[in-house]
Amino acid sequence: MRGTRPDTPLTAATDDGFRPAAPPAWMRWLPFVYLAFVLLLEAVQQQEWAVSFFLIALPAIAAYAFGPVAVAAFTVFAIVLEGFLTAISHDLGETHHVTADIATAVVGILATALAAHRRNQERHLVHANSVAEALMRALLRPVPHQVGNVLAACLYRPSEVGTMVGGDLFDIRATRAGERAIIGDVRGKGLPAVRTVAALLGSFREAAYEAHDLPAVAARLERGLVREAEEIRDAELFATAVLIEYDSLAHRVTVANHGHVEPVLISRGEVRTLGGPPALPLGLGQLAAADGPVARTHRFTRGDVLLLVTDGLVEARDTGGAFYPLVERLRHRFEGRPAPGPADVVDFLNTDLPRHTRNLHDDVAMLAIAPHSRT
Repeated sequence: MRGTRPDTPLTAATDDGFRPAAPPAWMRWLPFVYLAFVLLLEAVQQQEWAVSFFLIALPAIAAYAFGPVAVAAFTVFAIVLEGFLTAISHDLGETHHVTADIATAVVGILATALAAHRRNQERHLVHANSVAEALMRALLRPVPHQVGNVLAACLYRPSEVGTMVGGDLFDIRATRAGERAIIGDVRGKGLPAVRTVAALLGSFREAAYEAHDLPAVAARLERGLVREAEEIRDAELFATAVLIEYDSLAHRVTVANHGHVEPVLISRGEVRTLGGPPALPLGLGQLAAADGPVARTHRFTRGDVLLLVTDGLVEARDTGGAFYPLVERLRHRFEGRPAPGPADVVDFLNTDLPRHTRNLHDDVAMLAIAPHSRT
């Protein structure tokens, strides 16, 4: 699943779980480069001064990239090499050389303890990230290539490096009424937002199979979000969302927009947004004068792609402060060309967005669907 930021891998999978990412190559080579520098300095220096004293720093340099056993080995090697260089100059018994050996041993003990502490912190970090990834996969479950009568592709890019969950959400389900999907963005950030995402997705996954139409699904989500707001005592809790339902027999898609970014339809070489009457976000339905948003239907046939995104995409700014021109970029890439697939659209945005902005200030989620060729 395209679910994690491709340029921020914090852990690497193994057969038994996860392991810390290896330190950079230059950091692993640094102790050896430093050692070569000391030996070279010893060989070329013309004055009689104790170059071996530089070896006191070797264990501390090794502690940046190596474990406690390797650091202890570097410490022993540094002390032995200090003794060898001192013996060459016939100063082995002098007090200041003995003091240097003791200082190297002390630095080595502290560096070994530091390396052990770093390893423990790495294990805790890996565990925390593995739990976060498991939480993400439980919330934003991998979307299969085919769901019922539609092909699908998705992407989730967190705004913060190493963050795997946030306030954006998406899901798609194949039901007897057709394929139903949601994409949304809850108010807030951090763990409170994750809790709201879990509550909203739980309500959708239940309502998608039980509600008779899309407005009924929205009503269930509205009630669930109101209950969540009462439990956490947040009177301003809400979520923007788009709900869709695909009818493969009628070749149409029904869209209900609750204050969210308008979906984009790529159809017959044209790119356009599917607008509709304004509606309040989920959780604020009691403020609406009418019964709720009007669900609009649109023709949706083979070769069409419907793209749903969160505002983190369209509000991404370049260095000049301009927003990402979603529709214009899609037109530039796909207008007047053969029909793309959902993965083509998602892959294009995944590579085009970093060209527009280097730093995301909000999470980005997208879900693209297309009718299966057999429908």
